[in-house]
Amino acid sequence: MSDANVNYLGQIQGAGATDALWLEIFSGEVLTAFEIATVLKGTVRERQIRGAKSLQFPATYRANTEYHVPGTEILGDQIQNNQVLVTLDDMLISSVFVDQIDELKNQFDVRAPYAQELGRAQALWYDRTIANTVVAAARTTTELFTGDGAGSVILDNPNVSTTADFTASGADLIAGFNLAKQTLEQKAVPVDMLPVTAVVKPAQWYLMANSDKALNRLYSGTSGSVEKPVLRTVSEIEIRKSIATLFGYNVTPYNSSTNATGIVANAYPYVVGTNTPAAGSMPFGMPMPYNYPTKYQNDQTNTVGLVYVEPAAAMLSLLGLTMETAWDVRRQGTLMLAKSAIGAGPLRVKCAVELQHA
Repeated sequence: MSDANVNYLGQIQGAGATDALWLEIFSGEVLTAFEIATVLKGTVRERQIRGAKSLQFPATYRANTEYHVPGTEILGDQIQNNQVLVTLDDMLISSVFVDQIDELKNQFDVRAPYAQELGRAQALWYDRTIANTVVAAARTTTELFTGDGAGSVILDNPNVSTTADFTASGADLIAGFNLAKQTLEQKAVPVDMLPVTAVVKPAQWYLMANSDKALNRLYSGTSGSVEKPVLRTVSEIEIRKSIATLFGYNVTPYNSSTNATGIVANAYPYVVGTNTPAAGSMPFGMPMPYNYPTKYQNDQTNTVGLVYVEPAAAMLSLLGLTMETAWDVRRQGTLMLAKSAIGAGPLRVKCAVELQHA
């Protein structure tokens, strides 16, 4: 009796690797998951680069005006120049290893959810990188040009009122966002020409959605419906909710004796500072790696939200989201990998405002 002539569904035109076509299914799933899960993509300046480790952003500052005195020579005034360098980080990877037996038993049910999780992980770190960078911009006290303005931090008490609480009142949050936009405009940020974005955690978003203020006055049309994931205040600030932010956490290196509230490299991803897991303490239960770049580290324990326009920060991409699969004959399984090479940095820091709970 002869062996059966197997028709491998994964082969291309009946030849080559028996799993060659699986990669295309896997790639599509990751890309879809990434696009769906990313909330802050497009809210800061994004640049694709090649053959470099950083990108230079030249900057110029405003020209002066003066009254001309008849007969005097016009010699020309000075316009200030500066630059901002934004650097790339190391390769960002998300991976999973699938044993061949499990894959053969239930390939589609296994690969699809794994692919979604890899894409979701990449998206979470993409958004987290943007949020942490905008926080750094808002806290930057050094002006790009003298008199241009630095970043801003707004406290619920006393900046909004002595009784305001961004963690308990949607009305106070709306007042804080309006004050943030006013702060930007007073620094000559063109808020009427550029989209103004705000990001909060879901708790703050629902505080505003359920506030006692008249929705028909504060929100308009379909974009203002609480059934939609976007709310607009009377100042037309686009408010996005994201679980990727680390608001409420101390994003600095954990040390059990000197910095028990730090979460970078915390061995217990579900808890901050103790050995007893507490469900929900960390978004997605993901630990912060030991090599998490210093430029993204800051104490966000009191951070509630951000308000900013696109020039506040820049996101560089050397390698967009890329997928690879590799068959390991020694381990009889397939390694699935999603990777990207990105980096971010503050740009025009006066374009960022942080809302804090005092």
